[in-house]
Amino acid sequence: MSSIFQVFGGLAVFLFGMKIMSEGLQKIAGKRMRQFLGLVSNNRFVGCGIGTVVTSVIQSSSATTVMLVGFVNAGLMTFTQAIGVVLGANVGTTVTAQLIAFNIESYALPAIAAGFLMRYFTGRRRWSYIGDALMGFGFVFYGLTLMKAGFAPLSGDSDFISIFTGFTADHLGNIILCVLAGTVLTMVLQSSSAVVGITMALASQGLLDFRTGVALILGDNIGTTITAELASVGANLNAHRTARAHTLFNVIGVAIMVILFPYFTDLVVWLTSGLMEIGPPDLLSAGQRPNIARYLANSHTLFNVINALFFLLMLPLLVKAAIWLTPINKEEAGLDELYHIKYIDFKYIDTPSVALAQARAEILRMGQTVQLMYQDVIGSLKQRQTKKLALWRKREDALDNLQKEITQFLVRVMQGSIMDEESREVVSLMRMVNNLERIGDGIEHIAHLIEDLIEEKLSFSEEGLHDYDAISQKVKEFLDLVVEAIRSEDKGVMHRALEMEVLIDSMREEMKTNHLGRLQCGICSVDPGLILVDMLAVFEKMGDFCYNIAQGVAGVK
Repeated sequence: MSSIFQVFGGLAVFLFGMKIMSEGLQKIAGKRMRQFLGLVSNNRFVGCGIGTVVTSVIQSSSATTVMLVGFVNAGLMTFTQAIGVVLGANVGTTVTAQLIAFNIESYALPAIAAGFLMRYFTGRRRWSYIGDALMGFGFVFYGLTLMKAGFAPLSGDSDFISIFTGFTADHLGNIILCVLAGTVLTMVLQSSSAVVGITMALASQGLLDFRTGVALILGDNIGTTITAELASVGANLNAHRTARAHTLFNVIGVAIMVILFPYFTDLVVWLTSGLMEIGPPDLLSAGQRPNIARYLANSHTLFNVINALFFLLMLPLLVKAAIWLTPINKEEAGLDELYHIKYIDFKYIDTPSVALAQARAEILRMGQTVQLMYQDVIGSLKQRQTKKLALWRKREDALDNLQKEITQFLVRVMQGSIMDEESREVVSLMRMVNNLERIGDGIEHIAHLIEDLIEEKLSFSEEGLHDYDAISQKVKEFLDLVVEAIRSEDKGVMHRALEMEVLIDSMREEMKTNHLGRLQCGICSVDPGLILVDMLAVFEKMGDFCYNIAQGVAGVK
């Protein structure tokens, strides 16, 4: 029993070490790592190289793929660009296995001690991060040492040995079984490096032969894709496709390698024994296999290098397969398109007349998105449909991204050689963009309040519902007015806008007073009543933002 505790304790230490080492390395790399990923071009080989370097530095392919899914979801990277980086990330993660294969367990405790001193006694943030990475490095190897020590007594236990003697990759059926075992174990542990470490520990103690270890490691390449799949939940279409491409890449690659399994293992043995001049992988010495860890590490690296090179050449087909597996419906197509600028082209920055026309077209598209978002959210109160209500989340993310990209474009235009009149127009356009985004924030607030009503099964009184309908309809009219003014460049919009602004303000005050009266009479309940008061305030603020947009259209501010 003590051996079992030692194995699981060692695994816990190993996983903890991987976590704090990866986090420490990510903190050290910090913004530069994200900037480095931002250098990805449409050249698939450049993307693969960048993915390899970044993952080698942060020692976590899961962290890299999760970041990529996030970048694609935010519109900072295209789906095709991300796939190239994912291919490289799978190669970069094999560095962990290569490090584990070195017999440097004796340095584990000194590394933990040095990392602890740097973490808690230097007083400088960067040294603290380095200390985390160094401590994590030490814990990884100390955990591996504990696992090996735990497995050592079990290698003489006939019952325990019988489990693994029947678990050998000696024919196709057993190879597939081993691959599935590696897949499931990686999904459970959420760490491909941990599965590689366990496999090496078992193999080093003579409990697994080389071919079985290779099959388990092939399975861990499938299991690691679950992280990206989970990260894509709730993300946009291309983020889903990025995760799907990662899964396809590994599943197809492993399937091909299973078919060619005897040739692949022979290639690993030939390369490792020939280039490194070490004995055969299954050589037993004092009940242990001293060489097998290096062979397993090399099989892990070789598989991912071959797989990456193959799919770099077949990338267009991989893209098509990921798209086919992630079909798009009409609603998703519209949402996905929002994440990227459609009319703006940075090559026209030096031609202000064209650039400003493009920016206005993009702002109009942003305004139309706000209208759709408003319509979906406001109508969901009566329908009480959370599915339709949930669409605001993706549209709000898209609005935030559009605001950033349009503002960056307008700033670049302003920094160029432009006339005073064009400079004033840039300021007006920025005012429109910022206030459209604020209306989006207001709609988000209303959506949260409606969600509270639905989840807590609350309802407005008949009078409260009438007030909600009246003020929401008036704000919709105001929003429609200013979006149409953006489209037609109506400089005379201010007269009507002022009337609408005053009317919405007075409606809010009157409705609030009436509501307090209903509360006193017991007509309205307290909880839904408080939500209605919040909603009235938000509607009034959205009216203010619409008025600000009208000022921008008219060139008043």
